[in-house]
Amino acid sequence: MKILQTILIALVAIEHVYILYLEMFLWTKPKGMKTFGLKSKEFAEETKTLAANQGLYNGFLAAGLFWSLYTEDTDVSLFFIICVCVAALYGAYSTKSKRILIVQGIPAFLALAVMLFNRFLM
Repeated sequence: MKILQTILIALVAIEHVYILYLEMFLWTKPKGMKTFGLKSKEFAEETKTLAANQGLYNGFLAAGLFWSLYTEDTDVSLFFIICVCVAALYGAYSTKSKRILIVQGIPAFLALAVMLFNRFLM
């Protein structure tokens, strides 16, 4: 189960590096606009600074998760996975989009479940 935990944490971290890339560098490009459902190039241009800020925060989440794997500190892993779970819940609620909950939330909630299992039942 420890290996599964490590794989899931790494998967969530890699996913957040990809989100960083989309938000910081592809927001105004066709791939970014399609991914985030942006209707116009003008809107994308007007909001690219906000998107870059969001991307930076996703990068901090990824950095924290990678750090937790490096230090093997399960408390740090737990903290950052919970942050991702909260971000997925809030993102889904605030945007009225289940897609965020599925794409960002499911891997994080799976990692959280495995971590809690390892912590309390192993």
